[in-house]
Amino acid sequence: QVHLVESGGGLVQAGGSLRLSCAASGRTFTSYTMGWFRQAPGKEREFVAVISWSGGITFHADSVKGRFTISRDNAKNTVYLQMSSLKSEDTAVYYCAALGDDSDPPRRKFSYHYWGQGTQVTVSS
Repeated sequence: QVHLVESGGGLVQAGGSLRLSCAASGRTFTSYTMGWFRQAPGKEREFVAVISWSGGITFHADSVKGRFTISRDNAKNTVYLQMSSLKSEDTAVYYCAALGDDSDPPRRKFSYHYWGQGTQVTVSS
C-alpha cells in the first residue's frame, strides 16, 4: 500500500510558476509508475503527466507540454510537478497517483490504485 500527500499548491498570477510535491509513504514506492492528474470545477479529472519508476520515461499531456515537468526523487520518496507559464485554465485541484500495473494505460484515471487528497492551484489572470 502507498499513502500519498500532495503539497505546494496555492494562488499564483498568470505567467508564474509553482512546484507541486507528492510525498509517498509505504514500502515499494520506487516500483510504482506515478502520475499527476487535475480536476477543475464541473469537469472530469484529466491526465497531466506520468513518470516511470526509474524516472527515465516521462509523458506529458499536450495541454501542459513545454510548461510542466514531472520528476521524481526515489531517495526521498517524492514526485514533483514543476509548473511554469501558468494560465488561468490550469486552475484545478491537482492529484498525484500510483499506477496499479505498468500494463495499464497510464493516461486513464481508472488505471491508478492509490491517490492523494489533492492540492488546489489557482491561477489569477
